Amino acid sequence: MRGTETGSAMTQPSRFKQSDITRAIKAAEAAGMHVGRIEIDPNGRIILHAVSAPGTVMFQRENSWDDLLR
Repeated sequence: MRGTETGSAMTQPSRFKQSDITRAIKAAEAAGMHVGRIEIDPNGRIILHAVSAPGTVMFQRENSWDDLLR
């Protein structure tokens, strides 16, 4: 098992950068979309979800870690 001593065998470079997300949001907003939620899939694909109307807050699922972080 090569490279497992330092743990580097399991490390992969990120498939997206902060600038990719920022660029996607700015492009969507320039097109008139009101971004409500962002998803990033394991392949690095960025998915923007629009709010139904300006000023509307998207439904947020309860996360089991929320209680620990409060």
